[in-house]
Amino acid sequence: MLPPELPPLPALTRAEGELIDRYLEVVDLLGRINPARPGDTYGGLRAAQALVGRAAALRDALATMHQRGESEVHAPTLARALRVLDGERRAARVGVPSETDYR
Repeated sequence: MLPPELPPLPALTRAEGELIDRYLEVVDLLGRINPARPGDTYGGLRAAQALVGRAAALRDALATMHQRGESEVHAPTLARALRVLDGERRAARVGVPSETDYR
């Protein structure tokens, strides 16, 4: 049996797509660095080192949007794109887990 098909991504400009991709990369790295999550210090160190470059890429994506005249963030559309790309689960790794997660 095949896994369920994901809903299609909403129509995004190239700059919006770049913003979403760079944002999720930063979120993934922050999740790896999160001291409230299990892991090793070396993995956290590597993620922190990579974060610098990914944050710069995120900044560049936003700068590109601004330079192209995309002055507004269309939150509902971008939120749909984040949901399709599993952004809720990925962003949850950045927060502090509940105490029941450690039991």
